[in-house]
Amino acid sequence: MPRPQTIQIFLPSGDPRGIRVAEITTRIVRVIEVPRSQLPEFLKMPEAQQVGVYILTGEVSDAGQPRAYIGQSGNVGNRLAQHNQGKDFWNRALVVISLTNSLTQTHALFLEWFAIAEATKAGRYSLENGNAGTQPYTPAPLQADCHEIHETAAALLATLGKPLFEPLTNSATAKGEAELFYCRGSGADGVGEYTPEGFVVHKGSRGRAEIVASIQGTSNERLRMQLVVDGILTELNGQLIFTRDHLFSSPSMAAMAVMGRSANGWIEWKTPDGKTLDEVKRQSVTPI
Repeated sequence: MPRPQTIQIFLPSGDPRGIRVAEITTRIVRVIEVPRSQLPEFLKMPEAQQVGVYILTGEVSDAGQPRAYIGQSGNVGNRLAQHNQGKDFWNRALVVISLTNSLTQTHALFLEWFAIAEATKAGRYSLENGNAGTQPYTPAPLQADCHEIHETAAALLATLGKPLFEPLTNSATAKGEAELFYCRGSGADGVGEYTPEGFVVHKGSRGRAEIVASIQGTSNERLRMQLVVDGILTELNGQLIFTRDHLFSSPSMAAMAVMGRSANGWIEWKTPDGKTLDEVKRQSVTPI
């Protein structure tokens, strides 16, 4: 259950585009966001010598899914310096360390494994790691510590604009039900949710395989093709099937991907009783 929290973000250089240090004021976990161009500055900080978990983020595919790599090290600064030489895709590193320098290698190995598993489940990022591998042996007390550390780190990462572990879909309502909208017609049968970030089309939704002539050669066609390349859409029995939940920046982009044509998503997405997304979400907002 989400609860109110106070998060402090410190700018060591005073530049909001530079290194940012985030922490929840009552916890011992700190997340340091490091632009790749400022890696030398981070390496001078004492935190760079600690045991920690790190996340590299960078390039976004044409389908809108960013890439990430999750790792751990007994000396995060040295490991980031190695990745600076060996990995091209990233432009920012997010380092999770303990304010009390109390993380051990056992903590780090479990946190790495758990973070990869949780990021894979969330499905927001294309992970360079592959699968999470085998859970490392971790005594129960340390596992409990790790779950609390991960929870704090996840909140800090989301606050810094990197919600790797946050579910794409909304939380269930008080009745335990999600508010779903449907987009149907012309060989399409999509279901999804309107969220604070855009519109999420659910896994299993079926899209029309063909596109209309008017979007051939346009960014809309390229987006659909990239969704296929990225494995988000796969062809089956003459339709395109969503293999996982996918976030679109707007209801209209989501409707276009499902229907294979330009579409006004505010009109195309409807509740089971036929009300449009526009009626439910926009017309219900009135000036005070």
